[in-house]
Amino acid sequence: MKKLLPYLMIAFGASLWGLIAIFVRELKDAGLTEMEIVTVRVAFASLFLLLIGGIRYRSQFAIELRKLPLFFGTGICSIVFFNYCYFSAINQMNISIAVILLYTSPAFVTILSYLFLKEPLHKRKIGAVMGTIIGCVLIAGMSTGATSNITLVGVLTGLGAGLGYALYSIFGKFALEHYKPFTVTLYTFIVATVVLLPFSSIWGKLDLLLQSKVLLISASLGLIPTVLAYFVYTWGLEKTESSKAAIIATVEPVVATLVGIVVYQEKMGFVQFLGALLILMSVIMVNLPGKAERLASMAGTNKKSTDSVR
Repeated sequence: MKKLLPYLMIAFGASLWGLIAIFVRELKDAGLTEMEIVTVRVAFASLFLLLIGGIRYRSQFAIELRKLPLFFGTGICSIVFFNYCYFSAINQMNISIAVILLYTSPAFVTILSYLFLKEPLHKRKIGAVMGTIIGCVLIAGMSTGATSNITLVGVLTGLGAGLGYALYSIFGKFALEHYKPFTVTLYTFIVATVVLLPFSSIWGKLDLLLQSKVLLISASLGLIPTVLAYFVYTWGLEKTESSKAAIIATVEPVVATLVGIVVYQEKMGFVQFLGALLILMSVIMVNLPGKAERLASMAGTNKKSTDSVR
C-alpha cells in the first residue's frame, strides 16, 4: 500500500483538477465573467497558500526583488492567461473537449523547449506533436449534431489554455533554479492576484461575491482544485518519477469527461472521441522515458520535472 500511495495521490490531485468545470460554471451562472473567476481563484489560492506557508513553510517566504520578474512570467503570462482561456473554453464548449485541448500543453512545451531552452527533438517528441495536431484537427473538423457547440473560436481558446499552461513549464524552469516549488507557487499566485485585483471588475460585484453560496464556491475553487490538488500531486510527484506522474495525471480528462456526461448531460461525437484519444496517446508518448532517462532512473539520478500548477 505504501508503494501505491504516491500514485493514488497523483491520481487524486489530477481528479480534483478534473472537477474545476463545476466551480467555473456555477460562478458563471451566478453572474461572474471568466476574468472575474480567474481573479477569485488566484486571490483565494493566495490566501490559503499564505496561511499554509505561515504554519509550515515560513523559511521559504523570502525572495530577492530582482527575481520578481520570474513570477510575472509564471503568474501573468501563464496562470492568468491559461486560466482565462481554460475557463472561457469550459463555458463555450463541452467540458471534455475543453480539457482535452488543455492537454495539448506537452506539444507546446516540446516546441517552446526546443526554441528557448535548446532541448533536443527526437522522433518520439515529433510524433507526439504531430499526433496532437491531428487530434486537434479531428476535434475541430466535425461540428454537427451533439457537438455543434464546437467553434473555431472555442478551439483556439482551448489551444490558448494549452499554450498558457505550457508557458508555466518554461518560466517555472527558470524560477525553480532559484527557489523551492512552494515559493514558486506562492509568488506565482500572489503576483497574479496583485496585478488582477486593481483592474478587475470584481469590485463592482462585491455584493454578489459576499453571498454565502457564491463565497463558498469561490473559496472552494481556490482550495479544492487548486491548493489541495497542488499539495497532494506534489507529494506524490516527490516519491515517483515525473514521467509516470504525467501519465497518471491523464485521469484528469477522464474525470472532466465524466463530469460533463453525468452532471451536464454532454455528449461527444465519434470523431471528437478519436481526436481526444489521439491527444491523450500523444501526452503519454511524450512522457514515456527514453533510453537515457531509463538508465538515469536505474542509477538513481532521475530528476523531477517542473511541478504542475493548475
